[in-house]
Amino acid sequence: MALVDWPTLERPREKLVALGPSALSDAELLAIFLRTGVKGMPVMELARKLLIDFGGLSGLLRADYQQLTGTVGVGLAKYVQLKAALELTERYLQSGLQRGAVISDPNATRQYLKTRMKGYEREVFACMYLDNQHRLIRYEELFFGTIDGATVHPREVVKRALENNAAAVIFAHNHPSGIAEPSQADRRITERLKAALAMIDVRVLDHFIVGDESVLSFAERGIL
Repeated sequence: MALVDWPTLERPREKLVALGPSALSDAELLAIFLRTGVKGMPVMELARKLLIDFGGLSGLLRADYQQLTGTVGVGLAKYVQLKAALELTERYLQSGLQRGAVISDPNATRQYLKTRMKGYEREVFACMYLDNQHRLIRYEELFFGTIDGATVHPREVVKRALENNAAAVIFAHNHPSGIAEPSQADRRITERLKAALAMIDVRVLDHFIVGDESVLSFAERGIL
């Protein structure tokens, strides 16, 4: 059945206007973006197929040129549009936490880190350096590991904190497994980093773990 034959509030565009974008599924939002299907495959069916083939929206948006254009229904034009849409989204989310922004909203920080770190296939450890008024000096990805973990060196973290003249820091790392729960190794390295940074009077405000669906805060969990 073509979209024009669907009941009005079941058509993605009309549903978005009536109920807002949050009421739509990933497949419905993607169908609006794709606009048309291919021969023998209506646009909603194509949208669902792409999400299944790439393991969800994150996998689809992170796919490279060869992967996307080698898929039925996605040519150069749609590849360019997808990448442009992703970049616009990332710039919009990051614009709220540019240099000099006061880091006071945990939810904004979560969203920023999720945008920066979600979708990595290996573990990445990052640091946000803050001044004495908790304004962002710099976001930096410091250590890169395999799917099992990253080797984090406290000495290097202390060095970078001094070089950035930081008064406080926020740590973050992703879990490629998608599960945002701290391991014993995560807890141990956080304590080692806290102790090392305390020697130079730099406070550790939080440590976030970025998963597929959630971002965990050590501070809110009471384990910092």
